[in-house]
Amino acid sequence: MSLDYVVGILILSGINLMTVLGLSLLTGFTGMFSFGHAGFMAIGAYVAASITTKMNFSFLPESMLWMQFYIALAAGGITAMIVSLFIGRLTLNLKGDYFCIATLGFGEAIRLILDNVQYFGGARGLSGIPTGDTTTLPNVIIINIIAIFALVSIIKSRHGRNMVAIREEELAAQTIGIDVFKYKMTALAISALYAGISGGMMAHYLGYIQPIMFKLVKSTELTIIVIFGGLGSVSGSVIGTMLLTFLPEVLRSFYNWRLVIYGAAVILIMITRPQGLMGGKEFSLKPVVRFVRDRANKAKEEVKS
Repeated sequence: MSLDYVVGILILSGINLMTVLGLSLLTGFTGMFSFGHAGFMAIGAYVAASITTKMNFSFLPESMLWMQFYIALAAGGITAMIVSLFIGRLTLNLKGDYFCIATLGFGEAIRLILDNVQYFGGARGLSGIPTGDTTTLPNVIIINIIAIFALVSIIKSRHGRNMVAIREEELAAQTIGIDVFKYKMTALAISALYAGISGGMMAHYLGYIQPIMFKLVKSTELTIIVIFGGLGSVSGSVIGTMLLTFLPEVLRSFYNWRLVIYGAAVILIMITRPQGLMGGKEFSLKPVVRFVRDRANKAKEEVKS
């Protein structure tokens, strides 16, 4: 397994992680299951790709042309977020499985629309998307770190606690004065923003995009990763994404059997540990730091004595 191959898988893991982080806020912390996030990824991918391939950036100084990639990602993410606000207005009052069905229909509708819009290349998709210094591993790592820090900050804030209260008991949360609709809308908008940025990163990594890349299977895969890692755990989302992105590639030598083994591994985890790998807990370095500090203090005492 060459270094370039491993770097490629790491980049794909980082791209998937962006959408999974957004889904973690929506599903893991707010309690709303979505099967349409491939649609938000598609919006982000096509908007970002259109900006870098069809827009003239001559207004930027040559030394700042590198900014066009980040401008395209921001535009893709914001567009996906705006669309989510319209979708949220129509669907967030739906309860339980009905919201899942509505998001599923949205994701498939976006794919079918892109199939028939010739400006975006129709079913053939868009090609010639710049890939040089765009979705590189350092860029992906930086974007992921910013996204994780922002997500953890939201979760630890009063707004995050209100979202968790909605997940635990929506009626009780509403009774104590929490604006349930507003927080659901906020969670959906943030998750769509993350998915849109993820789609833009994917477009600039592959160099081409087609509507078929954003089928229901993609949305299902992302939701499985969130559940696999553990609902209500950012650490679980990171670990789950890394494992489930690497596993099919590690099993590639089995060819026809690799997806069967992948599915069996997911089912095994779901049966043996239904709460997911992290089970709502977060990975913390505090015990390690405390252990190292205690050992250092003990060593100092031994030297003095």
